[in-house]
Amino acid sequence: MNDLSVPADLLSRLQAIVGERGLVDAAERAPYEVDWRDAYHGRSAAVVRPANTGEVSKVVALLAGLRVPIVPQGGNTSLCGASVPDDSGTQVVVNLSRMNRVREVDAQNNTMTVEAGCVLESLQKLAGEHGRLFPLSLGAQGSCEIGGNLSTNAGGTGVLRYGNTREMVLGLEVVLPDGRVWEGLRGLRKDNTGYDLKHLFVGAEGTLGIITAAVLKMFPLPRSYATAMVAIENPAAAVTLLTLLRERCGERITGFELLARICLDLVVQHIPGSRDPLAQRYPWYVLVELSDSTEGPALDALLEESLGEAAEAGVIHDAAIAASDSQRGDFWKLRENVSEAQKVDSASIKHDVAVPVSRVPELIERATAGITRDFPGVRVVAFGHVGDGNIHYNCAAAAGQDPKAFFALSEQVNHVVYEVVKSLGGSISAEHGLGVLKREEIKRYKSELELDLMRSIKRTLDPHGIMNPGKVL
Repeated sequence: MNDLSVPADLLSRLQAIVGERGLVDAAERAPYEVDWRDAYHGRSAAVVRPANTGEVSKVVALLAGLRVPIVPQGGNTSLCGASVPDDSGTQVVVNLSRMNRVREVDAQNNTMTVEAGCVLESLQKLAGEHGRLFPLSLGAQGSCEIGGNLSTNAGGTGVLRYGNTREMVLGLEVVLPDGRVWEGLRGLRKDNTGYDLKHLFVGAEGTLGIITAAVLKMFPLPRSYATAMVAIENPAAAVTLLTLLRERCGERITGFELLARICLDLVVQHIPGSRDPLAQRYPWYVLVELSDSTEGPALDALLEESLGEAAEAGVIHDAAIAASDSQRGDFWKLRENVSEAQKVDSASIKHDVAVPVSRVPELIERATAGITRDFPGVRVVAFGHVGDGNIHYNCAAAAGQDPKAFFALSEQVNHVVYEVVKSLGGSISAEHGLGVLKREEIKRYKSELELDLMRSIKRTLDPHGIMNPGKVL
């Protein structure tokens, strides 16, 4: 990271590029300098909001020439501190929220070309208006932006069927750390002409350049759904059920979300309007959803038959199949509101980890044994995308425990969980990224060769280290 002081005329030079609307007044910078979880606070030299790629290019070229560090930012919903500046007052936040144009929709090619500041939910609606589906879906979709989704390779609830964000992008437009613009907006599904450069920037968390636009895939719009809340005994039963459903329902499985009982307790307690999906309490639940592009009740019959077979085999205890769109929405709200309920309830040390699907039960069993042994009273709140092996293994403070004292245990708690993940061939960051939160931790869990390759790429594209310094590496 460069430690040169910021030039006195920096603000006027930035304003000359982006205009008065594009430069945030010093008194109004606070929302750009703190993350969604209120865990990371910084102080910027400036916050600029370019209106187009040309302005981004000129801003980056100016800052590169001055060796002023740059923090790319979208909706600022990062959970790892990747989108906020440090507290040095020397970094410039380049926020892309004004760049929210839809450049093209090609329904026959099943693609849309959009700018980085487009809110994810608006893109879902745009695809729907053209009779298509954009399947990326996550809790922050009403405020997160596609540039940030790409930069973190966001996952969400549809990965089981559609893959991560990386698998939904065909082309990118990127402003490089020296201000040059890479024009890679190609809507091609086959392009075997050398290195696939777009994958360098997807998941790089803004450390290699600024994504300004993307060509995204669209898919057939589902016209029927079948959704059920299923009660099971343990995570091993969830994996068994997933195997059975894959055999019976194939690619129609769109969602398969695991929930510990404590997750429902927290949501029902803290989120108004929430209620238990079943009359009896059970240790674990799975939210299952099938979808298809055909209309009619066939999916409900298929899901009911498959769950009936699972019940006869002793795999599940009980199930409720949604009888309406409203009930389907209520089931999904129980899953989607877990994080918000935790935020209201108490301090929480969060883990976004992944292991092979077959090892999910062992992950939860072994990590929980270690946590309950070493930290009596701590509550394990485990939930997530068991269909792709990604579990949000969160540890909530014991009743009455001081939040600061609990957070002081983070390193020890992390060590217990991450060592289990490592032993199972897993990853300590499945979909949230590294940011600042796991920048040092990753050194214990990636090989030195992998880290050296990453540093080499970083040095090649960003030799002066000005692009989101202090993040990832």
